[in-house]
Order: sequence, then structure tokens, then C-alpha cells
Amino acid sequence: MILLGLTGSIGMGKSTTTRLFAEAGAATWNADDAVHALYAPGGAAVGPVGAAFPGVVVDGAVDRERLARALGDDRDAFRRLEAIVHPLLVQDRLAELDAARAAGIRLAVLDIPLLFETGGDRAVDAVVVVTAPPEVQAARVLARPGMTRERLDAILARQTPDAEKRARADFVVETSRGIEAARAEVLEIVGTVLDPAWTPPRRGLPPGDEAGQ
Repeated sequence: MILLGLTGSIGMGKSTTTRLFAEAGAATWNADDAVHALYAPGGAAVGPVGAAFPGVVVDGAVDRERLARALGDDRDAFRRLEAIVHPLLVQDRLAELDAARAAGIRLAVLDIPLLFETGGDRAVDAVVVVTAPPEVQAARVLARPGMTRERLDAILARQTPDAEKRARADFVVETSRGIEAARAEVLEIVGTVLDPAWTPPRRGLPPGDEAGQ
């Protein structure tokens, strides 16, 4: 099975692009959705995150606003959180990939916002970067409830710049030209990577080895 890592900065259209890959027959896994499930009531991260950051669990779930306040700008706190959440995400991802392989699916797309930042690009066969012009990105993000320019700038400061992502990409999907243009780009990528003559530009890792990432 071919593994594609899909990434892009906030507001670039990752979710829509992932959906287009799903419509094209790919199995998809979304890191943000997996985190939401881990933080929800009964989620595997609720207990350990609550123990590490007292006061962030409300009604049996991790309150993300309280967690954000607890983290602040403390890099050590972010590392403690990652040490809890990352192994749980890997476990969830491997389970999804195992199910896809068992179903005979030939292509899986892993939607991981911090793919480059966490070194996850080393565990896939190729990387797709989703992009859009800065003004389009800002308009999309600032339209979200509660979002401010200051919050957007803080988020972008923690992410690899878009220009660097595009430079490191194997494929790029531009989302500002409309859904049909993006769909055409996705279908072209799918056709390319499923061609038996295609050689993956990255080494990828055997099933289970991504646990080391």
C-alpha cells in the first residue's frame, strides 16, 4: 500500500483535499480527528493528560481551551503533552492502516498538520502539500469563530512556513482555484502514485516501524 503524507499550514484546505482523496478511493486518516477522539469522554488521552495538567479535564473530556492555557508558551509543557499523545496517535494510525491493508486498499493518505515538524515525512512514500496564497489563507482562518490575527500569527509561528513546505513537497495541491481544479490535481496524483512504474521518492517504512517516529 502506498502511504502519502498530506500537510499544509492552517487554512490551506487540508480537510477538503483529504476528502477528495477519499472520494478517489484512498483510505484516509486525520490526525486532528484522532486527537479529538482521544480527548473526548472515554478517550485514551483523558486520564494521562488530566494527570499531567490538573484542571484541564471537564465532564470527562479534555477541555482544549483550558489545555491551551495550561500549555501557554512553555516548550517543556508541549513536549510533555506530545509524549502522552504521540504514542496514542501512532497506535490509532497503525490500526487504521492495518484495516485498510486487510480491505485491499492500495493508497492511504495521512492528514498530519505537523508532518515535517515531527519528522513524519520520513515514514511515508511521498508528501502532498496543500497550499493557497497568504491572503486567501488569512481570510479563511479569520472567518472562524473566535479567531484573531494575533492567534493566527501565534499558530503560524509554530508551523513550518508554507514556502518551505512547498519546497520540500513531492506533490502540491493549490486550493484557491476552486474545488474542481483541486479535484483534478488530486486525481492526477492518485494516477501517478498507483502507476506500477512509479518510484516513491521517500523511503517509507514497513508497517509498525512508524511507531519509532
